Amino acid sequence: MARKKFVGIQISPISFIDEGVETVLETLQERAGVNVLMIGTVSWLGLKAGRSISSALDGWPDHGVPEPLTMQGGAYFNPHPAFYTNTFIKDFRAGDAILQGVDILEQVIPEAHRRGMRVMPELMEPLFKYAGHGSTNTVSIANLPQCLEVDLFGRHGQEPCTNHLDYRLWWHSMIEDQCRSYAIDGIMWCNERRSPLDQLIAGLAPSCFCAHCRREAQARGIDVEGARKAFLELYDFFQRARANEDFVDGALIEFLRVLLRNPEILIWERFWLERNKDLDRELYGQVKWCNADLEFGLNVWNRNHFNPLRKAQWPWLEQTRYADWVKPITYQHQSGQVYVKEMSDFHRSLLRDLTPQEFTPIMYKLLGLNEAPWDQLVQTGMDPDTYVYGQCADAVRGVQGKVPVYMGIGVDAPRVQADQAVCTPDIVYRSVLATYRAGGQGVIFAPNYASMKLSNLDGARRALRELGVE
Repeated sequence: MARKKFVGIQISPISFIDEGVETVLETLQERAGVNVLMIGTVSWLGLKAGRSISSALDGWPDHGVPEPLTMQGGAYFNPHPAFYTNTFIKDFRAGDAILQGVDILEQVIPEAHRRGMRVMPELMEPLFKYAGHGSTNTVSIANLPQCLEVDLFGRHGQEPCTNHLDYRLWWHSMIEDQCRSYAIDGIMWCNERRSPLDQLIAGLAPSCFCAHCRREAQARGIDVEGARKAFLELYDFFQRARANEDFVDGALIEFLRVLLRNPEILIWERFWLERNKDLDRELYGQVKWCNADLEFGLNVWNRNHFNPLRKAQWPWLEQTRYADWVKPITYQHQSGQVYVKEMSDFHRSLLRDLTPQEFTPIMYKLLGLNEAPWDQLVQTGMDPDTYVYGQCADAVRGVQGKVPVYMGIGVDAPRVQADQAVCTPDIVYRSVLATYRAGGQGVIFAPNYASMKLSNLDGARRALRELGVE
């Protein structure tokens, strides 16, 4: 029986320039079965807007231009000034010479629609200075430092605060501009910010305590200075734990004692979390106000299922209230290293008294994983028949039939070390089959076509044909 088709792919603007719009669309449609394009229209990250960022490890793919590209970043469509009157962030058109004069949406949408393919801009927060995503070295937006986060010690950070009015309204403006100015079919939105507790576990000073966050918190009756003092004590604990200082009853018990002495920590964490989710909800409303027929999909961080704190904070059912569909990120071959990196922060702090080898089977049980042992995980990656299937089934259960689940299938997701598992056609093939077997209703190949080998995408096409997804 034929299935309703949603086969998407994340693609950067540079692929259309390097290979030509018609060539790219024909390749994706005929060879990979794609019918939805997720184009990175605004970014300062090579992973979203440029060529392959892991060519040194993975080599160049079998298409495109095999040369590095230093990205300046910005908007790859033409921002229309009328939409940006309420924010001081107005001039952010990409400065890359190779894309000068190019409006990627204007070029791609007519040709895509002529072929029966849909177009959805892919947007991700944060936009700047994102480690491991090929971040640009400089961002030329005037006055942007005025929007930066303020950490526990009053220092400006590397990312704008999402509570800063001008930064938040800029996102509203970008969404409205693309929804009203172009014949797009929807938006795919990804929110990958660390909460204050998440930052502490990673060894960072928590944020944000800027004037905008303080005002928002005070309006909710929160004692901002009390929260800041509480975080100072918790920050001290994490620094001591990561320095291998001894605690009388162990690191986890000491952490719980600090937390219980300072309930302001959880109050502030909840405040941050709700304001972060508010941005998702606001953008959903922006899209629906502009055109109720446009889809708003959530591209959901894989750390949400690798981190017990984040898994508790982001239940699937809640997200269905402000999404038309969800896309769990599962980059199978890359995910072993991602999990090890995630859990290493716990084992340097809260779980310092347990070895990773001892605790991994327990954490797997808690998170619903069934993968290779800790010492083999980077090299083997995660298996599509357990990992992709399990995460898809978990999301399908979680959304309770309210929205479709479209799985994010990793195809040549950038590796960061030479002994890390490598993507293969079989991995992609089994990932697609696992998605539909678990109740998923579509797939999105990710993170960027510019780094994907067509031979690996062939595995996807083979699975789609077997499934009757044509």
